[in-house]
Amino acid sequence: MTAAGSGLAALRAQFPVCARAAYLNAGTNGPLPAAAGTAARAELDHELEAGRAGEPYFQRLLGLMEAVRAGYAARLGADPADVALTTSTTDGVGRALLALDLRPGDEVVTSDEEHPGLLGPLAALQARGVRVRVVPLAAVADAVGPRTRAVACSHVSWRSGAVAPAALAEVDVPVLLDGAQGVGAVPVDVAALGADFYAGPGQKWLCGPGGLGMLYVSPAMRERCAPPAPGYLNLADPAAGLHARPHATARAYDTPALGAAPLAAARAALAVLDGAGWDAIHAHATALAARAAEALRARGREVLPRGATTLVTWREPDAPARCAALAEAGVLVRFLPGEDLLRASFGGWSDDADLDRLLAALPR
Repeated sequence: MTAAGSGLAALRAQFPVCARAAYLNAGTNGPLPAAAGTAARAELDHELEAGRAGEPYFQRLLGLMEAVRAGYAARLGADPADVALTTSTTDGVGRALLALDLRPGDEVVTSDEEHPGLLGPLAALQARGVRVRVVPLAAVADAVGPRTRAVACSHVSWRSGAVAPAALAEVDVPVLLDGAQGVGAVPVDVAALGADFYAGPGQKWLCGPGGLGMLYVSPAMRERCAPPAPGYLNLADPAAGLHARPHATARAYDTPALGAAPLAAARAALAVLDGAGWDAIHAHATALAARAAEALRARGREVLPRGATTLVTWREPDAPARCAALAEAGVLVRFLPGEDLLRASFGGWSDDADLDRLLAALPR
């Protein structure tokens, strides 16, 4: 076994669910490592005994926030000063779109592969007179025209695993990327992607608890846009009352309140993944997903066109029922609503036995 293989076997052992199931659903929620549960319980025990009052509690909370911020920033290839802490990808998307202050007559270009977490905010803009133009994901950069004020689309499609075009880095309007299936799943460099905003989750490929996410806000966007709803933690000097101003960093976009226990769990999960090595995680997961796509095609399944990502989506009759049957067989995937599609998500904790178990559980 190679050093990388040995490290990934040790990584898999950190996830209790992997002992009983082929966990192929990180695209919804990643598996939780044991260390994250231990860290959350320890933080709750501390709060029970020490209470949550006064400066010591808030300094502890802020310390956890900065540790998680730094961990998320590392996965984005960003400076921590450019990363806000949110509750989810959708939360970050909403904050970014509000900051752009789009008006009736403005145009936003998006793709035909978007998640409701982006479509919902775009629909609200459309109801207020903003034009939302939908094109194939591969065409979003070419679709930018004189009326376009922003592009908002997936980095990696939640539906197919296709990747946004590299030409987005060259467009001259703000680019908001939904990174729900990007950050932690594939290498991310927000500058190389040309992202002005990049929203991502903490509970998917970063294996943290629910209720945490991130939003990259470029320095140029912070100069151009005002944060949508500054609160106590967003202000450089909260005691200044109506003269208070938001932090100059992306902290101005932080969600108003986060719990210490989830933050402690997220920090512990990041440490587990860091220990295995991200290069090895990304290479293993994308290679395993590619083998899965090839094997499914060999079984006669129609696999949706995809990129070098960790998602594999294929057509399956009565997908909800098949998803439930797979779960009964210990294979955890998801069906995509409204379509006869199943999706498997591969991570650094996945192994060949998981793929074999999936194939064995599917009818020939």
